[in-house]
Amino acid sequence: MTFTPCAFKRNLLCLSAIMACAGAAQAQSTVTLYGILDAGLRYSTGLNAANAGSSTNATSVGSGINSTSRFGMRGTEDLGGGLKAIFNLEGGVGVDTGASASATKLFDRAAVVGLRGNWGTLTAGRQTTVIADVIGAVDPLGARYTSFNPNVAIGALSAHRLGQEYGPAGSTTGAYRLDNSLKYVGQVGAFSVRAMHAAGESGSNSNRSFNGLGGNYQAGNYSAALSYGQFKTAAGLTLKGYLGGVSAMLGKNRLSVTYGSHNAETTATATTRNRTFGIGGLVPITPQIDLVGAYYKVARTRTAAPDDGFSRVIAFAEYKFSKRTRAYLELDHTRFKTGYETAGTKQNATGTSVGVSHSF
Repeated sequence: MTFTPCAFKRNLLCLSAIMACAGAAQAQSTVTLYGILDAGLRYSTGLNAANAGSSTNATSVGSGINSTSRFGMRGTEDLGGGLKAIFNLEGGVGVDTGASASATKLFDRAAVVGLRGNWGTLTAGRQTTVIADVIGAVDPLGARYTSFNPNVAIGALSAHRLGQEYGPAGSTTGAYRLDNSLKYVGQVGAFSVRAMHAAGESGSNSNRSFNGLGGNYQAGNYSAALSYGQFKTAAGLTLKGYLGGVSAMLGKNRLSVTYGSHNAETTATATTRNRTFGIGGLVPITPQIDLVGAYYKVARTRTAAPDDGFSRVIAFAEYKFSKRTRAYLELDHTRFKTGYETAGTKQNATGTSVGVSHSF
């Protein structure tokens, strides 16, 4: 085959065009690695290293005091016509030990794949419930100290203390995230709507299942969120609950108020009800220093048991070295109502933490 200068030039232009298209196609797919590493030194009285009620004091190095330590990857691919494929894998990390936060799930925080378009976002896999989604919008602490934050632990069921697996959570201690789930999120002006179903995959179609609805409103300096969900155990016991709140920017300050309630069947004849109230916010002292504080109250009612609960104050002073790195000082005080913790524990408990958090 003989190539003339003109033919060679045409082939070179075609090859350049093909390479340019390939480069453009590659640029339309992105994968991002991200994470947060947070560790601090903590001293507490009336609480053990796991922040459960205790009759003694504890000194420990903790992970995730300010922000939950995690490692993840997320990606998108542009499919054209405004449609994108998305995925997210995320697992908790214990910075104090280097171990995964979960002994059974590598990506305990998220494992989803889905599609996003002008019509909204649809994801499938392990993901937060619509009740848990309220926390990020209106929690007074901004979802800080999640393992100790009553809105996260009790209100959004991360550590519900009910001793049952409600929904396909893969755990009897919490139902903040669920396996085998489908979630839809749509946006209409200042409103967003959420709907979620998690298949129990246990016996009947309803056992270990979850169904929930939620909505958010965000306009200017104001936001509000409310979600409702119904969980089932493998035996068909039901937990029904809701969590909502409002948040407002007052100048440079943020004020948030939340309230939630859930009622759970723990046996065929017994129920437990928890009600959670929270108020607090953020005050920037300087461009580098923020004060964040909240007051929470949890009231518990159980069949054939005295009413109990606790109140808790948590406060943070944060110094931002940069957008990614901050140091923090945390103070907290908890007052337990009779019977909430085991016999012999102190009625009043305090804690102090100092640490550093870095995101990447």
